[in-house]
Amino acid sequence: MSAVVSTDGITNLYSDHHRWLFAWLQRKLGCAHSAADLAQDTYERILVSGRVPQPGQSRAYLTQVAKGLMVDLYRRRHLEQSYLEALAALPEATTVPSPEERALVLETLVQIDAMLDGLPQKVRRAFLLSQLDGLGYAEIAREMGVSVSSVQKYMLRALQACYQALYD
Repeated sequence: MSAVVSTDGITNLYSDHHRWLFAWLQRKLGCAHSAADLAQDTYERILVSGRVPQPGQSRAYLTQVAKGLMVDLYRRRHLEQSYLEALAALPEATTVPSPEERALVLETLVQIDAMLDGLPQKVRRAFLLSQLDGLGYAEIAREMGVSVSSVQKYMLRALQACYQALYD
């Protein structure tokens, strides 16, 4: 599918397809600035991966990478909108975080979301039942229809993912 990246390979990929990718992203996003950012992010992702698609697969590969980045963009925008709505719902007397604090919180939310998205469904559900609903392991086991030992394994896996996200 792809070959090891070479300077010529990435240069050719960029020069042959950048305009097309930018136009495609602009049609999808409706915004030239976001399209330019995602086009650059697409090439950066390919460069970091160390893989360049074969010439006949270039546009399909670029589209696949760009679609993944669009999902990340939409997910981040949704998280940001939810966070801003939560801030707007705070009572007047509550101190609103500074732009720097908001950026840090949003970055943390994006990392948490990515970590949760990478977990298997049962592990994610057990973790959320524990952390958001405050259920104990026995209650989670009843809710999910599994054994307590399964819940323990799910929680261990979720906590390992949290640890890895924190220290990577």
